[in-house]
Amino acid sequence: MQIALVDMQRRVQSRVPLPWIQVDPEWQRAQQSAGRPLVRFRDIPLEWSDFRLTLRQTADILLRFDALERPDYDKILALARDGNALEPLVSAWYDASSGVEAGSGSRHRVPSDAPASLDQVLVLALRPFLARCAEALSQRVDLGSWMHGNCPVCGWEPDFAVITPSADRRLFCGRCVAQWSFGPLTCPFCANDDRALITSFATRDGRYRVSACDVCRRYLKAYDARHAQRPVMVAVDTIATLPLDAAAMQRGYVG
Repeated sequence: MQIALVDMQRRVQSRVPLPWIQVDPEWQRAQQSAGRPLVRFRDIPLEWSDFRLTLRQTADILLRFDALERPDYDKILALARDGNALEPLVSAWYDASSGVEAGSGSRHRVPSDAPASLDQVLVLALRPFLARCAEALSQRVDLGSWMHGNCPVCGWEPDFAVITPSADRRLFCGRCVAQWSFGPLTCPFCANDDRALITSFATRDGRYRVSACDVCRRYLKAYDARHAQRPVMVAVDTIATLPLDAAAMQRGYVG
């Protein structure tokens, strides 16, 4: 399933134009100081016919691998066909889940009558478009002063990390795949930095590690590049570490 999703997202992303995102330096500093990201919904290079197709293809893949229930699948396809309903829903969902604007970031990100899995499907379907925003910003904006656990580009949570040869840690966003530096012994989800409450375990070869927080019970996988023969490849390494997800969940942690 993960391979099918990556293949589909790469095909879509190759067709998405690189956006020109104008970021006022003063606004950027204010956003970074407040822990709010830089990409507003209007900045995303969304062509709605392409997005509706991507949404349907994402739902198709999840259904094929039994990761989506048939009733939810049918509702999501109905949304994809109804442009009048889809566009304001996606806009409101992004605003609520990104926290770009002060006061946003509500946990009620989708309508109460929406399928329970819509949040996951929207994350995956929007990734090719947001990844282009991350590419554009990485070329023009210095994110070195970002000290927060959420993504500096779109505000989402990290879902992977790399431990660099210098023993620093860089996080990768689960929605736009942007990367940023973050403390190696601090939980990005709840900011717990008590080493006694951080559990870590690794694969036998030491290539991959899991850092799990005993406060919020969340975990994050990482590629350890300190003795590796190649750089991190997020699309490959997230798939290669699927057994670590099972190991973490068996210990009571949540991804």
